[in-house]
Amino acid sequence: MLGNPIGRPQRCTFFVDRGALLIIGENVGMSSTALIAHHQITIGNNVKIGGGTCIYDTDFHAINPNTRALQETDREKKINLPVLIEDNVFIGAHTTILKGVTIGKNSVVGACSVVTKSIPANEIWAGNPARFIKTLGRNDA
Repeated sequence: MLGNPIGRPQRCTFFVDRGALLIIGENVGMSSTALIAHHQITIGNNVKIGGGTCIYDTDFHAINPNTRALQETDREKKINLPVLIEDNVFIGAHTTILKGVTIGKNSVVGACSVVTKSIPANEIWAGNPARFIKTLGRNDA
């Protein structure tokens, strides 16, 4: 196995709410990563996720303060959207990936980025919020 395997020394945190799905492909490496699934997080094959990265498929709480005030309505009204990380993606350390995002095959996300929208295949994105840097070419290492 290449990269960091998922295991006890890596101190990853996985939370999967009742009825939610967390799907992790083959040859995935991550260290000190938090995956919080209230709906669905899918990670493809050959994905590398840098240390300190957090992936959320939820807002955790409703946006409306009146709804948030009551635990029952807060839980019912929070927005959950699936996160999909396709094959061969590299995510730099300390990145945050938010609900509803798809990261396309072979893409790279720079360290400390905040990904708020989907990234097409074969692109490099970075920043807060993450933005397009360049398209990966055949000669990129």
